[in-house]
Amino acid sequence: MVAERCAQVRPVPEAQERERLILEHMGLVKYIVGRVSVRLPESVEREDLDSAGIMGLIKAADRYEPGRGVKFATYATSVIRGEVMELLRSRDWAPRSVRRRYRELESAIGELQQQLGRQPNEDEISSRLLLTKEEYHELLSITGSMAVASLEEMVEGDQALQMDETALPGEPVVHGDDPAEIVDRQALHDVIARAVDGLPQRDRIVIGLYYQDELTLREIGEVLEVTESRVCQIHTQAIARLRASVESLLEG
Repeated sequence: MVAERCAQVRPVPEAQERERLILEHMGLVKYIVGRVSVRLPESVEREDLDSAGIMGLIKAADRYEPGRGVKFATYATSVIRGEVMELLRSRDWAPRSVRRRYRELESAIGELQQQLGRQPNEDEISSRLLLTKEEYHELLSITGSMAVASLEEMVEGDQALQMDETALPGEPVVHGDDPAEIVDRQALHDVIARAVDGLPQRDRIVIGLYYQDELTLREIGEVLEVTESRVCQIHTQAIARLRASVESLLEG
């Protein structure tokens, strides 16, 4: 009888801790959804993304194991991001024409990287795509939402991939015991780090300010003394370069 009473009492602190984690980290959902949705089309409902993010937060609170030595906010960030990206994948939110044009951009950059042995400049990319400089900048603006989502998908992998609060995209914090998973995560981190190092200086600055310093595109524009739309273009180009480089490094 006493054992039954103890069994009934024990879960209460755990339930209270779960509720505390959820309530204290609701702002994390708002933050992650805000950064993912900033360049998404109006057809994507913010409320749907918020709901997916909250589901991710609840899952994180249910599965969190403090004994592993990973901060809850770090773990929850990965799970929330995973739920949001899963929703976007299921909705097929981007028009096929935008997806096609973004794939063409990545393909052109990848081909030029292989051909030139370095990162191509804007003139070389626009020439490969048979576009004027103005048309190329318009393409970068149109496909900006794809760049944001594509990088999220690249570094997300699955919900076991963690991101340290001070790291560039893709830096993992081990949250698992499977040696094969640990090796895979570290390998992905190394590849992305090498790809970031190989970006042109301006692209590295934008990536660092956006993902590490967590500035908005408007704030980055103020730092670089360019318009927000121009920062969006640079960001799109940087992500396309980064993804092409990562794919090349993984294949190599």
